[in-house]
Amino acid sequence: MDSRCCILSLVCFAAGCLLISLWGASDAQPPSLDDVEVLRDVPFGKVNGRVLTMHIVRPKLTSSVAKPMPVIVWIHGGAWIGGNKDSGIPLLLPFARRGYFCASISYRFSKEAKFPAQIEDCKCAIRFLRAKAKEFNIDPERIGVWGASAGGHLSAMLGTAGDVKEFEGSGGWEGFSSRVSAVCDWFGPSDLLAMVGEQSTIDRTGPNCPEALLIGGPLLENKDKAVKASPITYVTPDDPPFLIMHGDKDMVVPFSQSKRLFDALKKAGVEVTFVKLKGAGHGGRGFNSPQTMRLVTAFFDKHLKGDSSQWKEIVGDNRFNEIEIDVEAR
Repeated sequence: MDSRCCILSLVCFAAGCLLISLWGASDAQPPSLDDVEVLRDVPFGKVNGRVLTMHIVRPKLTSSVAKPMPVIVWIHGGAWIGGNKDSGIPLLLPFARRGYFCASISYRFSKEAKFPAQIEDCKCAIRFLRAKAKEFNIDPERIGVWGASAGGHLSAMLGTAGDVKEFEGSGGWEGFSSRVSAVCDWFGPSDLLAMVGEQSTIDRTGPNCPEALLIGGPLLENKDKAVKASPITYVTPDDPPFLIMHGDKDMVVPFSQSKRLFDALKKAGVEVTFVKLKGAGHGGRGFNSPQTMRLVTAFFDKHLKGDSSQWKEIVGDNRFNEIEIDVEAR
């Protein structure tokens, strides 16, 4: 693949994430902020002079917000080379209205620092939130993460590599845990080496594919690094519950990537639900549907609020679930 084709593939990779992140902003009228507030560019860490920031989206603090709030952290996509935490705000607003404390975080891109810098920054954000639990009135034991594409990869890494000390980094807030209680992974890469042989619009044999840029060289020439950067490597029985969603027409991150992670989690006994969006590609159509968002809401309500009523109504009581949503039928 020549450089122009590779650049085009990267742009498509990032654009898919942008499409899903803007679904909530597509209404004719912008959402009201009467009942929520947005705190922009709150610093949460510093690495080599680089300040890492997050946007906070939370209910306006009133006497009605008495109990510490559960937390949802959004991690944006963009092939680990682009994207912006601004895209998380419209996705998080409905959750803030439901009583969640939400954050959309930044992280270093692969052109600035190679893996594991990205997961180190995400872990730093989780530690920061725990360190500020009293100040923010949040429950440090109820933190969930949610991301798409590259952000889905990092969300899955937080879930499976929560106890991997070498990924903690030096951004700050040492002494606080970076483990999370629930993971929603939208079409994130899970097994980087396996991507080389999977059908995709991106040539993953060369040095310029997103995954090669992430680890610092071609996947097949850096197998140890590729394995190290794969969420599937760290799956253990004590991982938090997962909700995985992937379009079966995704030609950027192959559908089989999420199926591999589902199978590994299920084999380890980790509670996991895998949603196949029939007819959906890399984000966009299907991920912006009420049915999809109802599942995401029910998942976080069950695992962060302890309210499983809606989840049982949709999914049932099984620990392992495979669900299909037909996007083409809509």
